[in-house]
Amino acid sequence: MAQKIKVKLVLELRSAQLSQREICRSRKMSQHSVGDVCRIASELGITYKDVKDKSEEEVYRMFYPDKHLSETIYKVPDYSYIHTELKKTGVNLKLLWHEYKDACHASGALSMGYTKFCEGYSEHVIAHSLTNHLHHKPGMVCEVDWSGSTLTIIDRSTGEMIKVYLFVATLPYSQYSYVEPCLDMKQNTWLKCNVNMFEIFAGSTVRITCDNLKTGVISHPRQGEVILNKMYEDLGNHYLTAIIPAGVRKPKQKASVEGTVGKIATAIIAKLRNEVFHSLEEVKIAVTHRLKDFNDAPFQKREGSRTEVFNEVESKHLRALPSIPYETAEWVYGHIVNLDCHVAYKTNRYSAPYKYVSKKVDLKVTNSFVEIYHNSERLHSHKKFPDYVKYNWATCEEHMPDKFNQANWDDERIKKWAYSIGAYTGEVVDRIFASVRVKEQGYNSALSVLRLSKAYSSERLEVSCGLALEKLRLPRYSTLKAILSSNQDQVFLSKQAETKSKALNQTAQGYVRGSQYYGGGIE
Repeated sequence: MAQKIKVKLVLELRSAQLSQREICRSRKMSQHSVGDVCRIASELGITYKDVKDKSEEEVYRMFYPDKHLSETIYKVPDYSYIHTELKKTGVNLKLLWHEYKDACHASGALSMGYTKFCEGYSEHVIAHSLTNHLHHKPGMVCEVDWSGSTLTIIDRSTGEMIKVYLFVATLPYSQYSYVEPCLDMKQNTWLKCNVNMFEIFAGSTVRITCDNLKTGVISHPRQGEVILNKMYEDLGNHYLTAIIPAGVRKPKQKASVEGTVGKIATAIIAKLRNEVFHSLEEVKIAVTHRLKDFNDAPFQKREGSRTEVFNEVESKHLRALPSIPYETAEWVYGHIVNLDCHVAYKTNRYSAPYKYVSKKVDLKVTNSFVEIYHNSERLHSHKKFPDYVKYNWATCEEHMPDKFNQANWDDERIKKWAYSIGAYTGEVVDRIFASVRVKEQGYNSALSVLRLSKAYSSERLEVSCGLALEKLRLPRYSTLKAILSSNQDQVFLSKQAETKSKALNQTAQGYVRGSQYYGGGIE
């Protein structure tokens, strides 16, 4: 089944002044789909402002009320002929596609788009194990892979030998390469290496060709769509680069980096085999020096060196990098929007629109931001609190129910419940509400305190609140729970009862006069 056009996203990007070409490239949409949405929007006079508060499905129905998905049959190009023609001087896929399209038009057949045409040719080359001698263009492709060979660090204190893996990247046109030593080959390490690679190149390429590694590619079937890891796909969107995995067991599709991996084994690993390293930093310094020698070495069958060709030609064709580098993100799924209109992440809380209360949302967490999603639609992006900040609130006032004319009796009801338990409990709840900027922020904290009365009784909660208020300015659930679970309130009541009992005994005994008084010794 064909994938629905993301109409709302196209309108949002269009309102952000992105061109149709930029939208196609950054979101992997066809030019026909994006152009169709823009045309309909102009005809109906619809802007992103008009649909901002509507769901993706509602917007889609506005644009395509009677649309039904159907399978379209195209005339299949003669890919054997195309492969032969490509070997001729000046012939490229774009020219052959135009010729194919003209032939389809003349015969009344339906022609496929350029993207599908190219994908079909790539599948033909793979299926028939053909070798396509490519003439690389500067700034178009970057090939990335892990080196099979490794280096070693020796721990000074234990003598343990620790493997060091090498991330390798190559620009096929200039053969300019980047190598980064790493302690593991995990997902975040892979993403960080890709980010560092572009920073060193000082630009990004149109495509990245990678292997079918598990940290980057989820599925690469023989037929059907390649499914990328979500975070790796986000990296591609951030740098506006298309990530295209090589075919399974098809090393020729990333021949440059495959060749560089072998050369790196000689130029770097073999030359460092007799050196002893005790830290990753030492390895990085040594690899950097050897890599510079490798890039600066003259070509054997070509003029200049990798560094010279990169600086003089290829660097000028790279795309400018975004102002903010990509940050690796953690996805946290299935969190509930609480009554206070906030989602908890670790010890802090981040607000979401009121209408999503009690619904499940997903969180995308980077080093700088916490983004809240519902059914793949981003609700809001909050600046992330540093890890050392605890029990803090990030609240957008527009998310609070007062903005939607909701009733404001909830806090009064909570306070009424608190004072029905006792004055100390009421004071604790009053202080909780006084400590927050928006009253809804106090709901969960206050209710968690009051619910202790169901587990331990109202009388015990009142006593524990009195004890806590003597020591703390703002008692919380955790403090009161600790008092109740350790029976400190009952110990306090026992001591209080014992003290009262002693006082009563002294009062009952009264004052007893001695024998001297009755003997007349004392007047």
